[in-house]
Amino acid sequence: MGPPSLRQLHTGSPGAFCHLGYDQDIVMDEEITTKKEHPVKMKIWVPAAAILTVIIVVILVVMFWNRSADEQKPVAPQVQNRSRFIVNNDGTVLDTKTNLIWAAKDNGSGINWKEAKEYCENYHGGGHSDWRLPTSDELTGLFESSKSRPSACNAVYNIHVATELIDLNCYATWASETRGSQAAYFSFNTGSWYWKPRSHASSTRALPVRSAK
Repeated sequence: MGPPSLRQLHTGSPGAFCHLGYDQDIVMDEEITTKKEHPVKMKIWVPAAAILTVIIVVILVVMFWNRSADEQKPVAPQVQNRSRFIVNNDGTVLDTKTNLIWAAKDNGSGINWKEAKEYCENYHGGGHSDWRLPTSDELTGLFESSKSRPSACNAVYNIHVATELIDLNCYATWASETRGSQAAYFSFNTGSWYWKPRSHASSTRALPVRSAK
């Protein structure tokens, strides 16, 4: 059955009139629903986007703050830890067993006792001015018979130093003790200390030391 004609409508056909009114009601309901739903969706998505923007900004600010704080942290002076011995950035080595700080290397060439004493007292490693000649007992503390390497000044002699972080150029190192015209030196070849004339300068070296504060 087709749609009602205008004549049928004018004649007051109740079926057609009701049918038409029913369709109009449906159309009107759909329009009202669409108009109501559209602004509701806008109210949901606009605040969500704003909140997401705020979260991103906060995250970026926190990341920048943490990075700036990390850049301002001071660098630790100790850079290598090999159990007992710690090498510093200033050319010195800390012996945690004895709490002594040693120069990372000796003077590098033959030197008599007087010159060795002056060398140690004028040494300024780490910006300190309290360096000195070590005692024979302090030098003994660096001896380790189980560790061996050739002596640079004479390959015939091996030296036995507890750590490779301290570079000794030769096997004999002056000590602070004196006896008349003689002075003590420690042999890293034999592990003992001996007396030599203070003027001796062929195989002896100077190794500055200071006490850690």
